[in-house]
Order: sequence, then C-alpha cells, then structure tokens
Amino acid sequence: MKTRAELITYCLTYPEAYEDYPFRDHQWAVIRHRKNKKVFAWIYERDGIVCINLKCDPEWVEFWRNAFSGVLPGYHLNKKYWNTILLDGSVPEEDIRRMIGESFDLTT
Repeated sequence: MKTRAELITYCLTYPEAYEDYPFRDHQWAVIRHRKNKKVFAWIYERDGIVCINLKCDPEWVEFWRNAFSGVLPGYHLNKKYWNTILLDGSVPEEDIRRMIGESFDLTT
C-alpha cells in the first residue's frame, strides 16, 4: 500500500467498516466501526507522506516504534495507545496490514 486510496480500500474490507470525513480538512479520512462508531484508522497526508494512525496494545507500542523508523508515536492522539505509520517504504505491507487488523480488533 502506497496511497491513501489503497489504505482506505483495504480498511473498508473489514466487516461493518465505513469511511467518514469528520473534519473540515477532507484530506483526513477516518475508518469507523458501524456499530459503535469508534475509529480504528485515521488516514491523512503530512509533509507529502501518506500516514495512518492505528490503535495498538500498549505492550506492543514500543516494539513497533523500535522495529521500524516509519512507526512513530500517534500524531494528535494518545501516544500510549496509538502509533502513526508512515507509508515511506520503511514498514513492510504485511506489518501494516497486521497493525490495521489489531487496531480493528482493539476498537471493536
């Protein structure tokens, strides 16, 4: 996944997920659970790089940040529970997919 559209398309493959634009800046998309309205993915572009914020088990937050240079503390979110993943090629797609799945599960 390299584009915002690819991230959104992938996130929408999860059951009962839907795309929302709650901010004035329509470059920020959020993907929510239909039943509880909780966000499991924040998708946006910052400094020319596509980013996704994902919820993470606190026991794994530092693991991901130490494993890849493209995983940072969650931008505009609680850094104890959220990571920002940069789509700069530094994080393998399989790990991005895994983190999306974990975020989905944690917010169900």
